[in-house]
Amino acid sequence: MTNKAITKPLIILTAGGTGGHVFPAESLAEELSARGYELALITDSRGKDNYHGKLGEIKNYSVLAGALVGKSKLFKIKSLFKTGLGVLQAIFILLKRRPVCVVGFGGYASFPCCMAAILLGVDLVIHEQNSVMSRTNRFLSRYASFVGTSFQKTKYIPFRTKQILTGMPIRKNIATLYNRPYQTRNNDKKFQLLIIGGSQGAKIFGEIIPPAIKNLPENLQKQLQIYHQCRKDDVENVTSSYNQCSAEITVSHFFENMVELYTQGSLIISRAGASSIAEITATKLPSILIPLPTAADDHQTTNAEAIADNQAGYVFKQKEFSSEVLCNLLQNLINDSEKLSNMSARAARLSIIDASKRLADAIEHEIIFASK
Repeated sequence: MTNKAITKPLIILTAGGTGGHVFPAESLAEELSARGYELALITDSRGKDNYHGKLGEIKNYSVLAGALVGKSKLFKIKSLFKTGLGVLQAIFILLKRRPVCVVGFGGYASFPCCMAAILLGVDLVIHEQNSVMSRTNRFLSRYASFVGTSFQKTKYIPFRTKQILTGMPIRKNIATLYNRPYQTRNNDKKFQLLIIGGSQGAKIFGEIIPPAIKNLPENLQKQLQIYHQCRKDDVENVTSSYNQCSAEITVSHFFENMVELYTQGSLIISRAGASSIAEITATKLPSILIPLPTAADDHQTTNAEAIADNQAGYVFKQKEFSSEVLCNLLQNLINDSEKLSNMSARAARLSIIDASKRLADAIEHEIIFASK
């Protein structure tokens, strides 16, 4: 009698838009692939065949989708029409491929596939990255087998919706940094300041941070090594803003060596997106967070509350974040290794570094194994 290899069922992931949606999908794809599951991705034309890593290796499908938030009435009508066609396209794909479940990570490109799963009775899993559930996910989650949440507390989850705290899946090479100790300064090590503006570049960082650095005493400037990420169009202006500064400055629209920067980092200034906070806590970096004020339902402010409440970093509203405030804060922090180490330890306690494993376990327990 011959032994046949056991083939695990197909799981379809759907995501689109910013890294906040794509990174957790990529992380879960790595975990599920290692467990032997067949995978496919449904996204829109922007994402199809444009992702790297595991998402780039699996079968990619493109469906029509359109954004609705912050758009004109005419644009919304066109988007609704496109989304309706996208749902029909996704229904055809699901009928053809017969997945055991669909996992949605948000972004308007994921809506057609999630809606198709609901209409066809395919098990749906929603992963909510933020501490405030998006309006789209509030609707979809009513029909989901469960919702995986990233934060201990998540606002606006519909009543009776099953929720499982999985954490925010992050890249494996970032998660492994949790095991390394936070590097306090010595006489040979410069204070490394990492400034990450996120996908939108945080133009205000380029307006406020360089003057704050230049207002520091000369001896403190010379102790600094700064890596500043901004929009590609702003690189030249931000670089010139640091003119006549005694710190070592590197300005770029993208850093490929994030693992190295996180490893050597002393302090990070960042927005408060879910992916950013998950990586900051996993790498145990003390932080200064400035939530994006235009984020839907002000979710970045709520995301940052855990950092502030646990004294793992400082949180400022954008209107309160000034060069003077930052300059005074940096003067107090740069040579206070004990303060920074305590912030690092508190950040570590907030981290969930096995989020992709937790989410994969929940999918198996609630759907795969439960159906047998």
